[in-house]
Amino acid sequence: MPTYYPLRLKRPLSIQELYSVHYFEYTSNYAFAGESHDFWEFLYVDKGLVRVTAGDTVHDLLQGQIVFHAPGEFHALSAVGVAPDLVVVSFQCDSPHMDFFRGLVTFVGESERSLLARIVEESGTAFSTPLNDPSTTTLQRRAQAPFGGEALLAAALEELLIRLIRRQSTPAIQIFPCRTEDDNLNRVLRYMEQRVEQNLTLEQICRDNLIGRSQLQKLFHSHTGGGVMEYFSWLKIQTARRMIREGRLNFTQIATRLSFQSVHYFSRRFRQITGMSPSEYAQSVRMLSELPGVSADDYTKNV
Repeated sequence: MPTYYPLRLKRPLSIQELYSVHYFEYTSNYAFAGESHDFWEFLYVDKGLVRVTAGDTVHDLLQGQIVFHAPGEFHALSAVGVAPDLVVVSFQCDSPHMDFFRGLVTFVGESERSLLARIVEESGTAFSTPLNDPSTTTLQRRAQAPFGGEALLAAALEELLIRLIRRQSTPAIQIFPCRTEDDNLNRVLRYMEQRVEQNLTLEQICRDNLIGRSQLQKLFHSHTGGGVMEYFSWLKIQTARRMIREGRLNFTQIATRLSFQSVHYFSRRFRQITGMSPSEYAQSVRMLSELPGVSADDYTKNV
């Protein structure tokens, strides 16, 4: 009989302690004076624009970006003209690989967003502490929490960090400290968010914001890696996802509200950007995890 020898698995990132998990829906004039603490924290912008102070640096973060704060780093934030929705997670990890995240500001992809959704979902079922309470200092375990919820949460958090580190071979898109050029970008972003239900053209955006077409395209590409209208289309679909979660409109009504040519074109664009149809999204765990505490029955009536 052969002799078997076990292989001890390498775990370069192990998270044993969690301080908080939040999903905040702030007002457009929200401001947090700031703090520092001896553990890691990251902030993900799920909606809106946020101005974040990280040490001596100021970043203007767009929807879809994440920023990490190392232990001991002072950090503060404020809304930038649009009511933001934020995911904030703080945790302890002593791995030397965490040095990768010092000063990191980057966009996340669909797989990373799914992991963030899982973190929020598992936190909502594992802990009785409200996710929107900014005064939380200790997480309280839910009495009848599902089996293994904390383990799944830790696994999702570790996978998120590993995936971000694996991307280091591809330079991350960074948001630079706020300067005059960033003010132009933020003005255009606010303009588009306020008119997301309209059918804008690039010429109209440039004219109303007194900026040249080539200048605006260059500005968007340097900060987001894509084009102006590509971002506006993405913004419409994020708004559609929010409308589906709210459950007040059906897909035809959403398509009309967001100025799509037809519900069929809306569905095609939705699939191109999210990887699933509106109906699939409305029935998905991803959608439920993005709105913790709401059952699928509340939404199927609109499908």
